[in-house]
Amino acid sequence: MILALLLLVVALCVVLAGWAGWFVARNRAVILNQLWGGAVVEFFLLVQGVVAIVQGAGGGGAADPLLFWGYYATTLVILPLAAAWAFAERTKWSSVVLLAASVTVAFLEWRMWQIWMGA
Repeated sequence: MILALLLLVVALCVVLAGWAGWFVARNRAVILNQLWGGAVVEFFLLVQGVVAIVQGAGGGGAADPLLFWGYYATTLVILPLAAAWAFAERTKWSSVVLLAASVTVAFLEWRMWQIWMGA
């Protein structure tokens, strides 16, 4: 994994969480632009997966590959599930779900880094 890419994903998640938190405070539902923000995070998660595959093929993989790829798969599904919920739930709770999903992905990223580094 590349630390700069991980930090970018975490920063994007924090921004998205802040944006969703602002909507929660204003009692508003998720808007399409926020879902596009989630799509940007998802894109960089896919890039991160490609980088991890390439690095793993080169012998520099995670200390526990099964655990790492389990976390990675989880990060890939959280934001799309939150987006689906946002389409179904047109209340402030969709913003709460997006906030929770963004924070969860950010924390999972840090855990993936720990696993990659062997901690």
